[in-house]
Amino acid sequence: MGETLELARALIARRSVTPEDGGCQALIGERLRALGFVLEPLASGGVTNLWARRGRAAPLVCFAGHTDVVPPGPLAHWRSDPFVPTERDGRLYGRGAADMKTSLAAFVTATERFLAARPDAPGSIAFLLTSDEEGDATDGTVKVVDRLEARGERIDYCIVGEPTCVERLGDTVKNGRRGSLGGRLVVKGVQGHVAYPQLARNPVHLFAPALAELAATEWDRGNEYFPPTTWQVSNLRAGTGAVNVVPGELEVLFNFRFSTASTAEGLQERVRAILDRHALEYELAWSLSAQPFLTPRGTLVAALSAAIRAVTGVTAEVSTTGGTSDGRFIARICAQIVEFGPVNASIHKLDEHVALDALEPLSAIYQRSLEQLLA
Repeated sequence: MGETLELARALIARRSVTPEDGGCQALIGERLRALGFVLEPLASGGVTNLWARRGRAAPLVCFAGHTDVVPPGPLAHWRSDPFVPTERDGRLYGRGAADMKTSLAAFVTATERFLAARPDAPGSIAFLLTSDEEGDATDGTVKVVDRLEARGERIDYCIVGEPTCVERLGDTVKNGRRGSLGGRLVVKGVQGHVAYPQLARNPVHLFAPALAELAATEWDRGNEYFPPTTWQVSNLRAGTGAVNVVPGELEVLFNFRFSTASTAEGLQERVRAILDRHALEYELAWSLSAQPFLTPRGTLVAALSAAIRAVTGVTAEVSTTGGTSDGRFIARICAQIVEFGPVNASIHKLDEHVALDALEPLSAIYQRSLEQLLA
């Protein structure tokens, strides 16, 4: 059994359904302490976090990730217990195998091998771990970043171990993510009987022209790294349930996934302008859950891409697709962030798995990245 596989199995066996950590960070911490890392646990709101750093010199390379996993769902539908790591058909099965306990194991073994070969390497290495990525993400990475920011501690390069690959290890690196801006719109009308529409004001009818304009609006054209910003209605509710009542108000839930070509403030202003142009009476509340972040091609992207090519022979695509990640918090104190991990086809699914022959190459990629960044 390889070292990365052994550690991945030990992590999968720990039931760390969000926001529980299940002892994963303690296990990793023991390995890091033996390498000379100084450990700073940070508990917040029932969440377990860990900042571990070795060295004080620049540059600082950080490995970031989460020890929590999503619930497994119906256990009877799994071919094997999701918290008993199982090998079959060339794969390692278990909840968190792909998202992202294999990456965590590879972070550790890559660091151990790098320091064994270069114990006096310049710069510093850190680990930022949380058990709150799959949940509300209010007491996890953001709290660690708050602490680091308060004392002026910054990260030069950060690799987040999210599963990014599509078909084979090495095919995709994420160098940014879109922002997420949600809105709750309540359009006011006047409730009444459908037989007497002149005595009522139907908010559904009133909103329809504005909805058409919002859906047809080009918010931006994206840029070299991001697709155009999108606006989508996620829920629309009105009425009492009776067929003969004109509703008194309409509730609309919507979301922007926006690139660095737009700002949250600009999108909010444009939405209000459209609603006002249609003379609607409304209430509008916003929820900004993620700002977009981007790392253009440069030192970190080049180092990771070269490491991937050296280990796998694959030229990685640099992409910003997908949802949000904890990189949105780390971006406050780090100018260069990338995400890279195993194939993501089975994440959050029954029988989640990772290819066994990807584990040691993943560790080797992380190790080569350290070698280039801390040369």
